[in-house]
Amino acid sequence: ISHRAFSGLLSLEQLTLEKCNLTAVPTDALSHLHNLYSLHLKNLNINVLPEIAFKRLFRLKILEISNWPLLDMVPANSFYGLNLTFLSITNTNISAIPYHALKHLVYLTHLNLSFNPISVIEAGVLADLVRLQELHMVGAQLSVIEPHAFQGLRFLRLLNLSQNLLETLEENVFHSPKALEVLCIDNNPFICDCRLIWMLQRHPVLNFGSQQPMCASPDNIKERSFKEFHTTVLSFYFICKKPKIKDREILQLNVDEGQRVQMNCNADGDPQPMISWVTPRRRMVSAKSHGRATVLGNGTLEIRYAQVQDTGTYVCVASNAAGNDTFSASLTVKGFVPDRSYTNMTPMFITELNETNSNGTNTNMTYSFDLKTILVS
Repeated sequence: ISHRAFSGLLSLEQLTLEKCNLTAVPTDALSHLHNLYSLHLKNLNINVLPEIAFKRLFRLKILEISNWPLLDMVPANSFYGLNLTFLSITNTNISAIPYHALKHLVYLTHLNLSFNPISVIEAGVLADLVRLQELHMVGAQLSVIEPHAFQGLRFLRLLNLSQNLLETLEENVFHSPKALEVLCIDNNPFICDCRLIWMLQRHPVLNFGSQQPMCASPDNIKERSFKEFHTTVLSFYFICKKPKIKDREILQLNVDEGQRVQMNCNADGDPQPMISWVTPRRRMVSAKSHGRATVLGNGTLEIRYAQVQDTGTYVCVASNAAGNDTFSASLTVKGFVPDRSYTNMTPMFITELNETNSNGTNTNMTYSFDLKTILVS
């Protein structure tokens, strides 16, 4: 499409480009459509959205990108300058919510990300879309929705998560669960336990859409639809088991500075408990931590390059929807005593186990050097 192909269509309000041989977004051609309100780009072999892909489309409110099988990412400034209320990106190959591209669309009320291979909705990833009312992620391969995933979405009234891989949907993912009016979650392999009670208690005020969700487990209620359970029997069928830490023997570790330390913590529960640890400095360490301290898949706390300041009491916290259990372990780190013959040597010093919280950690290191060696080399 030539750069001035649409230059005479100043009053055009709606445009659909479908099943063309386009291999790139015709940014310059579209920029002449100053009154364009609705743009639909469907069934195209375009593999990239350029930055500022839709420049000078100041009146554009509706944008649909559909069936772009080669598109696997959306750059941060792709929608720069747009003031959309409706955005649909479906049937592409993007594997994560394009947070950086969406966050400035503060007037967006409808978002459709269906049929993209997105497996996780991370906490707070949509928080800037403060006016969002409808979110559709049908057939998106979703398996995890993190707590507080919909933080900031106080006006969210319709959520469509049908045809995904969700085993649960906890109340704490929502900013305002009582504002939710329609929740479409059919065709998900739900484990019907206490984590789902909140939504059944709100039924029929909370509309499940045209198809009722069903239980995939446990076996005694498998393939039963949610509507079959009266609120009076929910606590009998939808149950959880509080965590219980298995080995509670007193753990006291004594190590030399610089060694690797591991403290075990295993727990039973239903659903399977999440394990985190609290350090002597009251920092929370989890499997997402990326400092010297992290939690391994089996719940073990691992500290690399132990330092004297790591000495103290560590608390293992096993938690699930039914409650939590704790266990304490003691660590003593013996300081390094340098040899007198190496007076120019400075031992490695690391200030903190984890400088920040579990969603991002940094470690500051100062390495040892022999001043004489540096001068000679």
